[in-house]
Amino acid sequence: GERGERRGKDVGHALPVTLEDLYNGKSKKLSLNKQVICSKCNGSGSKKAGKSSVCAECRGQGIKIIIRQLGPGMVQQMQTSCPNCKGEGTAVDPKDRCPQCSGNRVVSEKKILEVHVEKGMKHNEKITFSREGDQHPDIKIPGDVIIVLQEKKHEVFERNGQDLEMSKTITLREALCGFSFPLQHLDGRILLVKSQPGEIIRPGQIKAIPNEGMPKHRNPFDKGQLLIKFEIEMPESLSEADRAALEKVLPAPTRMEIEYNPADCEECFLHKHEAPAGGGPREGRGGGRSKSVV
Repeated sequence: GERGERRGKDVGHALPVTLEDLYNGKSKKLSLNKQVICSKCNGSGSKKAGKSSVCAECRGQGIKIIIRQLGPGMVQQMQTSCPNCKGEGTAVDPKDRCPQCSGNRVVSEKKILEVHVEKGMKHNEKITFSREGDQHPDIKIPGDVIIVLQEKKHEVFERNGQDLEMSKTITLREALCGFSFPLQHLDGRILLVKSQPGEIIRPGQIKAIPNEGMPKHRNPFDKGQLLIKFEIEMPESLSEADRAALEKVLPAPTRMEIEYNPADCEECFLHKHEAPAGGGPREGRGGGRSKSVV
């Protein structure tokens, strides 16, 4: 087994993916540079077959012990990296170095990994390629290459677990009288989204379309919901004729905050709010109360 054997370090690589990739699944190729054992010298670093590459200075330990005199009868023992082999434990005489790896025992090689992004995978999900990390003669088992999926922002949809969320702005007329609109899904299908007959949509209301969310990983036929949050685009103004027509069909107001006598009231009209210059605080916050209704 791998217990007790020297193992190389794992290497992580980020892979950008679209929401379409995570919905439909996709294979992507990723090009990496990795270190492999030199095939010419089989990792010895020497062009002479059988020539030992063990550092003579540290006997392959990569460290040296230095004893420093501090005073009469006092010494300090220090451990330091071997300067001859730079802590590697191996050193090849320059004239004996392998021409392919220059005595480094490893060479750089380009590796193409085919990454299978499965339906329903998530942001930051990891895909592991076992033992595809850097090789070295002193390492028995290479580390893993770990691919970390990075979901890119989508123009329309936002993922929330297994659900897809989006916003849609409709007119006041559509909110009251009904609507339909086409929506292109992540797999290219066109959904015709329709309100229920007689249904009124309120600002900020969220409606759901079952089974049109994200597929579940390893069970892609199980899908979440598509959630649509509606915003209502109000008209800037109404003509007298439109106002009169609406008053006929809409219920009259029944709720009054306080009892009042119209003859005792001071009448004021609402106006467009103008933000104060210089980015100061908004009217009505902090300081005294605003006299005008804006």
